[in-house]
Amino acid sequence: MKLSDYLKDKLFIIILVILTYFIILSFMIGFKIIIAFQVCFTIIYFLLFIIIFLYDFIRKYFFYKEILLKLDMLEEKYLICELLSKPNFLDGEILYQMLYEINKSMNENMRDYKEKVNGFKEYVEMWIHEVKIPLAALILYTHNKRTAKALVKEINKIDNYLEQILYYIRSDTTEADYIIKEVSLNKVIREVMLRNKDVLLEKNIDITSDVGNLKVLTDYKWLEFMINQVISNSIKYMRDISNKSIKIKAYKKDKQIILEILDNGMGIPKCDIGRVFNKSFTGLNGRKVSSSTGMGLYIVNNLCKKLGHRIDVESKEGEYTKVVFSFDNNLFYSEVKNME
Repeated sequence: MKLSDYLKDKLFIIILVILTYFIILSFMIGFKIIIAFQVCFTIIYFLLFIIIFLYDFIRKYFFYKEILLKLDMLEEKYLICELLSKPNFLDGEILYQMLYEINKSMNENMRDYKEKVNGFKEYVEMWIHEVKIPLAALILYTHNKRTAKALVKEINKIDNYLEQILYYIRSDTTEADYIIKEVSLNKVIREVMLRNKDVLLEKNIDITSDVGNLKVLTDYKWLEFMINQVISNSIKYMRDISNKSIKIKAYKKDKQIILEILDNGMGIPKCDIGRVFNKSFTGLNGRKVSSSTGMGLYIVNNLCKKLGHRIDVESKEGEYTKVVFSFDNNLFYSEVKNME
């Protein structure tokens, strides 16, 4: 709040004070009051007026300045009331009370909204788990009965989509669901290969893995989901060529472990490469593959951020796509483990 703005706001009062002074002065002149008294009255009158205005301006200035500064610092603007001290002037108290009531109402609405969203998430998670049980039984049944491969393929698609929505729902609350420990990359990749063996064989895709005995600090099931999403994308966007391949390798680099998944599929157009992690983005390739949802890499990227990993994508259209996971070495964890 600037002094000029404050004076503009008080312009009517200032005019009224000055007008009152001249009325009183005219009475003093009419009653022939001595000049010395008129001068003393003028000095005292305007001095008191200035003191009153300055006092009112200063206390309001610091109160509103505090609001603006703290509001600018806060990411959650609705918490402003928690940081403010109650003002000692009437209109400030009214504003403070209004903010408090608004904040209280907003918090109550947010609490109700979160309860509804959490309730919905819990229901969907429960529903997915219930659906996956008969789905798993159906997969076993189709294998035992040697049913048509097309049916197995579609069942696997349903299973992957169910898993995708399950991890999407959980991605906002990973801290309540993950366990960080040493995970063997070889074991995770073998599990992913096993899950996708039918479609890999059907499409005649050669998949190789060279990760050695490397281990990373992460959550096993979250990492399995992330790698499976990348492999599923490689399969989905594979070109119709004779030497289809997916190559997986891992190695140490500085203080990191790098996991690369390289395929010789469609590749990603240069105009799309910067947006592959955007929610629901399918790009030009999404128009060629009808089953594209644009959610896989978005979820994987979110999970990597939550777990402290990094994912990067490089690609050349019509040649290859390489997805790179970077895992930091946690020296503190290693030291504690050695002490044990």
